[in-house]
Amino acid sequence: MIKRKLKEIENMIKGQELNNEYNDVYIKGVSTDTRTIKNEQLFIPIIGENFDGHEFIKKAIENGAIATLWDKKHPIPDIDFPFILVDNTLKAIQNLSKAYRDQLDIKVVGITGSNGKTSTKDILSSILNTKYKTYKTQGNLNNELGVPLTLLSLEEDIDFAVIEMGMSSLGEIELLTNLASPNVAIITNIGTAHLQELKTKDNIIKAKLEIVKGLKSNGLFVYHGDDRDLKNAVNTLDIPQKQITFGKNDTNDYVVKMLSCNIDGLNFKIKSIDSPKLFLPMLGNHQIFNASSAIAVARHFGLSFDMINKGLTNIELTGMRSELIHGNGFDILNDSYNSNPDSTKAALNTITSLDNYTQKIIVFGDMLELGEEEINMHKEIGKKIDFTKIDYLFTFGDLAKYAAEEAKNKTSKEKVLSFNDKSKLIDTLKEILKDNSIILLKGSRGMKLEEIAKNLLS
Repeated sequence: MIKRKLKEIENMIKGQELNNEYNDVYIKGVSTDTRTIKNEQLFIPIIGENFDGHEFIKKAIENGAIATLWDKKHPIPDIDFPFILVDNTLKAIQNLSKAYRDQLDIKVVGITGSNGKTSTKDILSSILNTKYKTYKTQGNLNNELGVPLTLLSLEEDIDFAVIEMGMSSLGEIELLTNLASPNVAIITNIGTAHLQELKTKDNIIKAKLEIVKGLKSNGLFVYHGDDRDLKNAVNTLDIPQKQITFGKNDTNDYVVKMLSCNIDGLNFKIKSIDSPKLFLPMLGNHQIFNASSAIAVARHFGLSFDMINKGLTNIELTGMRSELIHGNGFDILNDSYNSNPDSTKAALNTITSLDNYTQKIIVFGDMLELGEEEINMHKEIGKKIDFTKIDYLFTFGDLAKYAAEEAKNKTSKEKVLSFNDKSKLIDTLKEILKDNSIILLKGSRGMKLEEIAKNLLS
């Protein structure tokens, strides 16, 4: 984590009015949350839609804060405490993270994409960690505040930082990549997420490609070469950095070939470079593409396939992304962190491909933020469900019911049930659940489908 004297902090962010008596006060990390702040940390009060961190300064001090940044538009409390005045505390933490990153002798990998960012982050950090001291984005700290917090949490002896970059509109990835100055930029894929804000696939591609604006001049750009629209967009840009593509098409630099799959994971190889057989302990055939982008980066930095295989077998996965949970006589495939049509179709393919279960149940919640075509997109999911391999579809939410309407055209109505009450859904699920069943939970973050897993497992 960042460890600096307050005078250094003031200079790094061009702050003002730190009393000289506090110049040599030494901070050990930063925090924006008084509930989790630690002793000797710098408190940075953020102004949100429904809160103002400046109101919690006394609580921050009580819980261990050693100093604070302060929006100069706010009155300064009459307390003996180190204040550094800034024009905007969010901009200040961003500027501080950029200045700190520039002082570190590390390599940064920035990852964006419509789907697969977190899985790719987990895979790549595990591989790199076999040779290098590596840190990765924790949880969902991938936005305009989360990326600065991630950068400021880096220890100075870190070799690699693998940083996830999320977005909902144009300009956001450009900000994040300019803060992180990545040595490597990865675009996992382009999908339908964020259509409500961006409207078209072309705008999504434009937003994701902002990641190369902060890419170091001697850096590496890795992207999904099967997407013709993305590839065409890349070709219209003047990107001087080295480029590597991955995908299933033979035109890619890293051509992925699935060998076999089962409940334990995926066996695959990189056909184009004649790799040995590789094993990925994750579910979902799409994961081999996330793995191939990570392998491309690892090979670029000289890691052997022995190291790569070791890294693949020791992945620490972030929760609620294709997470297999074993219950009492049943399994749950918890993919409830987020959802859009592409990731939902991938999840359907995953549960359909799993053998040796006597019963397969899908619990599908609303996919949010899809814009004008949201109803048709939910109907399309209903059409995709193969009831020769799926026993029941439960839907939760006002939009997911449109998937149920379509699904009822393909099977008996008893196999398709719609709910707006989560407790009733859970009760019905318990009634029909058999031994040796698997339940897929898939929905947007706002639907909180992980509550179903928690209830079934309790």
